[in-house]
Amino acid sequence: MKLKVWGARGSVPAPGPQTNRYGGNTSCVEVTLSDGTRLILDAGTGIRALGLAEPTDQRCDIKLLLTHLHLDHIQGLLFFAPSFIPDNSITIWGPAAPDASLENRIGRYISAPLSPVDVHELPCDVSFLDSPATSWQVGPAKIEAASVTHRGPTLGYRITDGDAVLCYIPDHEPAVGGPIDGLDPEWISGFELAHKADLLIHDCQYTDAEYPKHVGWGHSGLDAALTFADRVEARDVVLFHHDPLHTDPELDAMGEAADVRWAELGGRAGALTMASEGLELEVVATGEAAASA
Repeated sequence: MKLKVWGARGSVPAPGPQTNRYGGNTSCVEVTLSDGTRLILDAGTGIRALGLAEPTDQRCDIKLLLTHLHLDHIQGLLFFAPSFIPDNSITIWGPAAPDASLENRIGRYISAPLSPVDVHELPCDVSFLDSPATSWQVGPAKIEAASVTHRGPTLGYRITDGDAVLCYIPDHEPAVGGPIDGLDPEWISGFELAHKADLLIHDCQYTDAEYPKHVGWGHSGLDAALTFADRVEARDVVLFHHDPLHTDPELDAMGEAADVRWAELGGRAGALTMASEGLELEVVATGEAAASA
């Protein structure tokens, strides 16, 4: 599997000269599977640039996995160019909710007065599906979804392609203010989903100094993100969902602090990456994740 980050910011877009290197667009990651099938993880504002890079002279069959429906993860849908090409097919999976279907909940955003276009008016062939409680297949990959701790119905995803395993949990508060280093695995949100993943993309919105003021908001401080990654034995880790207030120099400093803390946890050198727009990585399989699952 290969991946490209189109948006790594959280909460609200943060364009400007102080955020150029890491980028200001919100959550969107493109995953290319071993047979060329592509998945899109979340539809934050980063999906706009992804859509503009799509060919307009050939049909696209797009597979989109939404972790949840907060605006920073769906607000790019209205500006996703392939949605307005009639021959295109788009399948959207997302979390189920008791009050309304996935289509109707997304329609609250893509409808008047927030949008000039109603979701039912999109000219492409679009399907809205609740993510199954069991795994399902997309091309050569097995997709698994599980609820994780965040405000509102929220999923994390585990994608297994051959022996390579990618886990994507962009909004996550594993233990809601408490330490997770001593918890049993069954009490750690997202543990099974991320266990022994070859690559874990995980929420790291706050510094440790900022986190106490945001307990219960559904996001991780630096130490919690790294401790979670250590507990689940992830091989490589991408720290994601950067706070809109964090400038490039501040994210540089967070990356340096993360390296120090990771070494203290006994983590492998070079395993950590701070997510940035345009980042491209290959998921290197060790076989341990697939065997564990």
